[in-house]
Amino acid sequence: MQAQYLDQMDLERERGITIKLQPVRMRYEYDGAEYELNLIDTPGHVDFTYEVSRSLAAVEGAILLVDVTKGIQAQTLANLHLAQQQKLVIIPVLNKIDLANARTEQVREELSRLLGIDPEEILAISAKDGTNVEKVLQCVIEKVPPPGGGRNEQPQSGIASEVGRAASDSAAPSELKALIFDSTFDAYKGVIAFVRVFSGSIKRAEKIMTYATKSNIDVLEVGIFSPQLIQGEQLSAGEIGYVATGLKDPSQIRVGDTITLQNVQKSFKPLAGYKEVRPMVYASFFPESSDDYDLLKDALSKLKLTDASLTYEPESSTGLGRGFRVGFLGMLHVEIVSERLKREFGLAMIISSPSVEYAVTLKNGQEVRVRSAAMLPDPNQLQSIAEPIVALEIIAPSAYLGSVMDLISKFRNNYIATDYLGKETALLKYEVPLSEIITDFYDKLKSVSSGYASMSYEPIGFKTDDLVRLDILVADDLIEPFSRIVPKTSAYHEGRSTVEKLKEVIPRQLFAVAIQAVVGGKVLARETISAQRKDVTGYLYGGDVTRKMKLLKKQKRGKEKLKEIGKVNIPHDVFLKMLKR
Repeated sequence: MQAQYLDQMDLERERGITIKLQPVRMRYEYDGAEYELNLIDTPGHVDFTYEVSRSLAAVEGAILLVDVTKGIQAQTLANLHLAQQQKLVIIPVLNKIDLANARTEQVREELSRLLGIDPEEILAISAKDGTNVEKVLQCVIEKVPPPGGGRNEQPQSGIASEVGRAASDSAAPSELKALIFDSTFDAYKGVIAFVRVFSGSIKRAEKIMTYATKSNIDVLEVGIFSPQLIQGEQLSAGEIGYVATGLKDPSQIRVGDTITLQNVQKSFKPLAGYKEVRPMVYASFFPESSDDYDLLKDALSKLKLTDASLTYEPESSTGLGRGFRVGFLGMLHVEIVSERLKREFGLAMIISSPSVEYAVTLKNGQEVRVRSAAMLPDPNQLQSIAEPIVALEIIAPSAYLGSVMDLISKFRNNYIATDYLGKETALLKYEVPLSEIITDFYDKLKSVSSGYASMSYEPIGFKTDDLVRLDILVADDLIEPFSRIVPKTSAYHEGRSTVEKLKEVIPRQLFAVAIQAVVGGKVLARETISAQRKDVTGYLYGGDVTRKMKLLKKQKRGKEKLKEIGKVNIPHDVFLKMLKR
């Protein structure tokens, strides 16, 4: 045993957060009977909402856990709405009542108002010292229905009569239907699919297939999570477990797919699966060494197995070589993936500044999606540019309301409403462009609220705005990695700060180098890196001043000629310094 027992990754233990969903099975005796509970521990952060939604599709009930020192968070509301959409039984639980700064009664009142239930129905526990934890398990057994056909399918006949028992004792064999809710890769066993069996059973050495990808599988191994993989003989209806497929190609297993028997009938109806997730933030990943491109490609394909919300496509850059344009759900997601690539695969990478996806309408009526400024069509062909808008919800103590609203006023926003969850907790609702909040907004929010405020956001569509492409020219050459799409009103300030930074980091040349920030051919800001000079008169001694002037004029003519034909090769570390900025 160890602290954070279900958080298997080193990153999870270091940061104190859950990143990956983790299934586990436990046996529990209650009222003279033994019950099998299939539990899935899920993340809480808004960037990992997709992990939560996939878990909710595989279960019958949800424990809504609220920290009494922090109260209801923005992500509490987001995950509650997901559980309600799936029509799950919700068991509200308050945790950390053993701490000195616990606000148990206040949070109980807020949660009861949110769920519309009696405050006495909400359990108060301490997971650290075990207070009332057994009441949570008893409540799960009493309130959560036994697994039948699930919400994807009608219940099968002959379900075990005790409420909460995981395995069903089907009287007659039924066709196999199992939902893949996660997967991972093992060098010896190939792709390992995490499944919830809705009907039928999966046995070792059985021949099965995935319905969508049509991959035929000879089952190498089946088993359960404890939370380590424990080998078994079969998985029956209602159980959660794993299937070792032996497949070496990660693309052959897709999260949300249905596993069934080979030679399935045409009338077979697969399980509902999942809504396709759309990335919200895009960043370019380039290996520091161009020889590592294939390693990065292989690493991303294996990471996608464990993180279905990750998307990537090949990309090339004049300054950085070959790489991938990678789609994420948020900035924490970017951090976690880059750190996992570094730790698990030993890859050193250059990561571009994050951007969002824009909807561009051309004058011929065609609409295209653009994920980087380099892909933006010629300005003469553009009709309009629309950027993604999100519904932003911020929960903060009333005492910090003024400072939070003052912070948001510095960003482009559309105020919607202020609601109160309790006497001391306010819920602010705004509509803001996604590009405004993906970089450092969360850090600033935590700073102005002493760490008490929390936020969650949800995409609500696109909105046309006056957006322009800001280009950076170095010695009259366009440097694409520095190009960005920005609001026209802030183009000057963005351009000015970029050219000033570049003046500091680009090394001096033998000729004067002009750095310009340009929008549609108009120069908004300019800095000049002065030329290196050789002391051509240093060896002279005495004589007429015209001797010195002659040499200086000769040097000047040489620099002017070099300026016309000279090229600036921007070193690799300049891109690194600008991306870290």
